[in-house]
Amino acid sequence: MTNEKIIRDIYETLEDRKNNPIDSYTSNIMKDSKKLAEDKILEKIGEEAAEVIIASKNNEKLVHESADLIFHTLLLLAYKEISLDELLEEFKRRHEL
Repeated sequence: MTNEKIIRDIYETLEDRKNNPIDSYTSNIMKDSKKLAEDKILEKIGEEAAEVIIASKNNEKLVHESADLIFHTLLLLAYKEISLDELLEEFKRRHEL
């Protein structure tokens, strides 16, 4: 499995959990309740970003915390219905500059 395939599989699962909710963490965080779903996701991204900073400063669990941050960023993109291809195209455009 290529690295891009892993990211695509995760992203497709997130889209599916949004459109076909089940009793899961990702389905539940994308549901509106008293707190808007977008706010819940953004709060989680802020938490994960802080954990990446702490992990880097402490030289421990940086890969684990980075994966959490990337996962929640993908979750936000899926929630906002921004395709993974748009993100990959942006990286490609930046790489070609």
